[in-house]
Amino acid sequence: MLSQKNFTPQQLAAFTALVLSIPISLVILLFEPVWWIGLIFFVVIFIGSFALILYTLQTFIYRKIKLIYKLISQTKASKREEFYYKNILPQKGIDEVREDVEAWARQRKAEIELLQQNESFRKEFLQNLSHELKTPIFAIQGYVDTLLNGALHNDAVNVKFLQNAARNVDRLVNLVDDLDEISKLEMGIQKLNMQNFVIQDLLKEVYESLSIKSDEKEIKSIIKKGCELPITVYADKEKIRMVFINLVENAIKYGKQHGTIEASFYNVDGKQVLIDISDDGAGIAEEHLGRVFERFYRTDLARSRKVGGSGLGLSICKHIIEAHGQSIHVRSKIDVGTTIGFTLHSKKN
Repeated sequence: MLSQKNFTPQQLAAFTALVLSIPISLVILLFEPVWWIGLIFFVVIFIGSFALILYTLQTFIYRKIKLIYKLISQTKASKREEFYYKNILPQKGIDEVREDVEAWARQRKAEIELLQQNESFRKEFLQNLSHELKTPIFAIQGYVDTLLNGALHNDAVNVKFLQNAARNVDRLVNLVDDLDEISKLEMGIQKLNMQNFVIQDLLKEVYESLSIKSDEKEIKSIIKKGCELPITVYADKEKIRMVFINLVENAIKYGKQHGTIEASFYNVDGKQVLIDISDDGAGIAEEHLGRVFERFYRTDLARSRKVGGSGLGLSICKHIIEAHGQSIHVRSKIDVGTTIGFTLHSKKN
């Protein structure tokens, strides 16, 4: 049985014309009981009402629907679309048209939500960038003003103030360098110098270069037992060095006194190598895990800015690993620690 909701204009016009024609023809037969006269009246009434109803539907309903389709299509109709409007659309049922419009509405809603989310991220990024730039600039301005107002000739403070100003200049330079690095990686204009190298040897070099910082907090930097056997990966060695430096520095900054940084290496399937860098620090709350790789995102603003850094380290790591066509992820638990893992291609023969 046909459902009225799914009628095309032709079906709806025919059904309505039939409903009108039958009772009128029966009434005529009551007054003029000649079957062929009743049949003629039935045919004439049916054709006339069908044409009138179809014309009304096409003129006042489907032309409006056609306008809606043109409005939601966003672009000028092509010849193919014009054919659709003229020939396919009139064959569609009202429910089908409604489903098309609802699908369009859902798509636009998702696009609007994405734009709103991107706008929120943009505002947050600009706010954070402004803060990161202002902090060292204001500090430099303060030291320079003090020196110009007489402290320059005071041997007890002038060198100290110049050193503090120089540290803030270095902070600015590092911030700009990090932003430049991310921009190049995002735009894909920085070529990777791919080569085979032993991943454990590179990490040992990074451990050694950061030993002064780790020794200050008496943190042990080790390779997990059973993961010492050399594993060769195929990647950009200097870029992966940057990843290790950022991850180990983070582990030192947010790790606990007398803590441990542990690295583990696993040959997954002969094609990929999984690297984990773990610490036993304070950990990261679950609600922050999805955003730790965003630029300038900090789980604890006061503590993060106190320990320094540009706030771009993990974002740089993410871009470098993704530039290699690989993935990076984070696992963490409060008061247990954090593990950041990523994959690299195995040795290329």
